[in-house]
Amino acid sequence: MSNRKMITAALPYANGPVHIGHLAGVYIPADVYARFQRRLGKDVAFICGSDEHGIPITIRAKKEGVTPQDIVDKYHEIIKKSFADLGISFDEYSRTTSKNHYETSQDFFKVLYEKGKFTEEISEQYFDEQAGEFLADRYIVGTCPNCGNENAYGDQCEKCGSTLSPSELINPKSMLSGNVPILKETKNWYLPLNEYEHFLNEWIIEGHKDDWKPNVYGQVKSWLNDGLKPRAMTRDLNWGVPVPLPNAEGKVLYVWFDAPIGYISFTKEWAEKNGKDWKDYWQSENSDLVHFIGKDNIVFHCIIFPAMMKAHGDYIMPKNVPAFEFLNLENDKISTSRNWAVWAHEYVEDFPGQQDVLRYALLSSAPETKDNNFTWKDFQTKNNSELANIFGNFINRVAVLINKNFEGKVPEGDINAPELEEISKRAVEIRNFLENYEFRNALTAFMNLARFGNQYLQNEEPWKTVKNDIEKTKNTLFIGAQISVALANLAEPFLPFTAQKLYEIFNIEQKEWTEIENSKVLIDAGHSIMVNAPILFSQISDDVIEAQIQKLENTKQNNKKTNPNANPMKEEITFDDFTKIDLRTATITEAEKVEKADKLLKLTVDTGVDVRTVVSGIAESFTPEEVIGKQVMILLNLAPRKIRGIESQGMLLLTTKPDGKLSFVTPDDSNVENGIEIG
Repeated sequence: MSNRKMITAALPYANGPVHIGHLAGVYIPADVYARFQRRLGKDVAFICGSDEHGIPITIRAKKEGVTPQDIVDKYHEIIKKSFADLGISFDEYSRTTSKNHYETSQDFFKVLYEKGKFTEEISEQYFDEQAGEFLADRYIVGTCPNCGNENAYGDQCEKCGSTLSPSELINPKSMLSGNVPILKETKNWYLPLNEYEHFLNEWIIEGHKDDWKPNVYGQVKSWLNDGLKPRAMTRDLNWGVPVPLPNAEGKVLYVWFDAPIGYISFTKEWAEKNGKDWKDYWQSENSDLVHFIGKDNIVFHCIIFPAMMKAHGDYIMPKNVPAFEFLNLENDKISTSRNWAVWAHEYVEDFPGQQDVLRYALLSSAPETKDNNFTWKDFQTKNNSELANIFGNFINRVAVLINKNFEGKVPEGDINAPELEEISKRAVEIRNFLENYEFRNALTAFMNLARFGNQYLQNEEPWKTVKNDIEKTKNTLFIGAQISVALANLAEPFLPFTAQKLYEIFNIEQKEWTEIENSKVLIDAGHSIMVNAPILFSQISDDVIEAQIQKLENTKQNNKKTNPNANPMKEEITFDDFTKIDLRTATITEAEKVEKADKLLKLTVDTGVDVRTVVSGIAESFTPEEVIGKQVMILLNLAPRKIRGIESQGMLLLTTKPDGKLSFVTPDDSNVENGIEIG
């Protein structure tokens, strides 16, 4: 096994923040693995960055009326900060709009081009004549031929889930102009994937049938059994890495060509900063390349990118691609478009100092081989019953009893006590699980050591024996201290913030993994620990969890809105309440501005019942002259109140237009008499 580990995590799209599905399915397991490998003394490069090209970003930019660069600048920073806040220990987190990435991607393309690895093909693609550009599949909408959905995209119908091509849509239209696009010839460069079928079958199907995850192996086998076809590596777009060839204006590299090359370009950036040679990690057989991805990226990392690297000729193949399945939220599929998600940056704000609780909860339900589910109630249970009551409780008891009874110094004990064997056993067990990408089992093995320690204290009862058997108490707390230090070190890949607290509580430096496996004594007798050690995990109350559940419920209600700008419904009233309201037609007969009040007009209103004064905050939308003679609706029986010293008798009905201006609610028929009841 190589001493060098080249670890990558899928590049998140910079068109929105990251959520718990991303964290559970890629980034936290990848971080655990990278931290673990460092603890084994491996030479680790843990690399990631923002994927800033592709259609989702241009769509977001058009929706928000800004440039694609504005979008990626915004979300790159949000994503980068979220990862840092949650302890994701990337050695380099970069972005695909960097100059270095453009050069690396273009150089890679040119090598393949000069080696004759591409085929040039002319095809007909949809073109928007008004917009003057070719349309990516996502910019074409039409009727789905399978379910009749009139808003299906050119690549997929989100209603029935069918994979489509633009030519299959009925009545296709351009999202840019709304016009019917025409078919126009264009030239692009294709990578003939069919020529790499033998290599891929030999490398994966034969070479990795015993060590790759069944979900990954099965999907790759299915693709290869169906036969591969040439795939375009360039696109007709104006956002992306320009194709580095003459007469290729308006063409960019396919996002799934340039994105994985980001792993290489980002490694170059890291290596240059740290005095290393990036080729040692990507072009040496002494390096293990491991890609952490979600299952939707398997084809790109196990077929297209390896074919690209094989075509280039200088690169190693991945040692493993431990792809994860999807995480659901409260028994529903996570959806960014529906805002059905727990966003990483919001979690950090809502639960300050509790990053490790989320890491633990997501690891314990990581979707390793099948889709899994996250619920807030389960999150609460994981914290309260496991982290606080088992792990935190054990550490607190050991620290408090050593401070109270032995002046904060680890007492002497039996260095050959059989209980110490549990430390080595669990450390080896965790190592084996992590080497095989079994993160849930590794976390369970870690917590089993905490359970063992907690049960050991329960059995020995040092808070009682201290009164009549001081030697037994010393031995119990000596063993408790060894288990505590082992837990501190073994926690680090999973719970890095907690591990740091434990290092401070026990006044120790981090040890290498093998030392935990091989040493029975991890902290010497007489070693001083912290006085007044803090509680590791606080109980999370029901009201905190209910607030998060209500947040999701609000999202669910918002998703039902036909008008996303509509405010939520006010508190429900009864029919009897409604009958008390006296709405009437009326006419404004006079109007003037209220002194020293920019928003207020003083109105004289003929209600048909009487003529009264109403003060209304409409001066920013109407001049006095505009409202005189206006027929309106008035709430007649509203109790009078003084506004700027003027008694206002009633309230006019208005609504707000999309531009923020007010608009009167008026009768359809302008001949309605004043004083007619409405209801």
